[in-house]
Amino acid sequence: MMSVFAAERFERVDAMHREALRELATFRGSSLEIIERSLRLELAAALQMTERAADRLLVTADGLVGRYPAMLASLHAGRTTERHAEVFVELVDTVEAGLRDQVVAVAVELAEAHPLGTFRRLLQKLVATVRAASLEERHREAVAARRVVIEPSEDGMAWLLVHLPAVEAQAVHARITGIAQILRAQDGEERTLDQIRADVVGDLLVDGVVEAHPGVARGIRATVAVTVPALALLSDELAAQSEPATVEGVGPIPIERARELCGTARTWTRILTHPERGTVLSVGRKKYKPPAALRDLVRWRAGRCMSPGCGLPASRCQIDHQTAWEDGGRTELSNLAPLCQGHHTVKHRGGWRVRQVEGGGGAIEWTSPLGRRYVVEPERRVPVFRAA
Repeated sequence: MMSVFAAERFERVDAMHREALRELATFRGSSLEIIERSLRLELAAALQMTERAADRLLVTADGLVGRYPAMLASLHAGRTTERHAEVFVELVDTVEAGLRDQVVAVAVELAEAHPLGTFRRLLQKLVATVRAASLEERHREAVAARRVVIEPSEDGMAWLLVHLPAVEAQAVHARITGIAQILRAQDGEERTLDQIRADVVGDLLVDGVVEAHPGVARGIRATVAVTVPALALLSDELAAQSEPATVEGVGPIPIERARELCGTARTWTRILTHPERGTVLSVGRKKYKPPAALRDLVRWRAGRCMSPGCGLPASRCQIDHQTAWEDGGRTELSNLAPLCQGHHTVKHRGGWRVRQVEGGGGAIEWTSPLGRRYVVEPERRVPVFRAA
């Protein structure tokens, strides 16, 4: 029954997608890319999932309904599962259109006969066999897509993912393993090989100097934004009564780690407002670009992109006027919020209406082109000190 329900959901998501592409007036005549981005945001907000998951749902629905009806029929009949269908579309879509007929029928049989892990492995082998003739050209294209990604994990940790050619990846792994093995052989070393490898990577990337790099690339140090109540740094008792220390893009961290980071910080930024001596809260209509102190405050308050479900750190976002400058909007805290480039574009051109909730302390209300409303709360409230 779960498979049957999944098949029906894919069909309805695809129908929603196609209807949105027909109703161009709803999206103010925007480009196809903007409509797709706006629809993805709508779907993610409505189903309370990430935009990445919503995008995967749209792609899978489009594939099953539009390109692979045999796989959709198998799902409808309960002969396979939703996860099989997702993997099916993900891998078969990598096959050139002219070669897919060699894959689809066999792939459906594999999906109905094998558990997910085995199915993925067998389908990967089938796809690789069919596509072997074009591997060299595809590798050149894949090299052009190399990149580095950071994904938050739990308990103050994160994954640093590097997508690069496999040969170089093996060489990197061999080097850090060699260094780790030497360190592990030292007297008194208690770390595991995996722990040492992780530490070596951190040491090389944060503190290492490569002579082949130009001088301007040397001496660069990592920067993190740590938010911690000042009194919490003084004692464990005061720390227990305070909000936890947090790192932008990571989340809460142990107070000892916060003290270590703060103790070695070269500069500090005060995020406290005071009736006479506080951070600048507004420059009205005097200038469009917020001054540095106001930008810092806007980003600190939000903590991330203020779009529904987006988790991009505010430090990597643009500062948006909710009421546009050309429409009389003021450059003040009550009219500013960080938006990533993609959601900034959707906000202005995707048919959404965005406003700060009056008295909401920076909360933003998004109204979708289809009329649904979503309120996004900031990570923090701005403290204001008043006379007793």
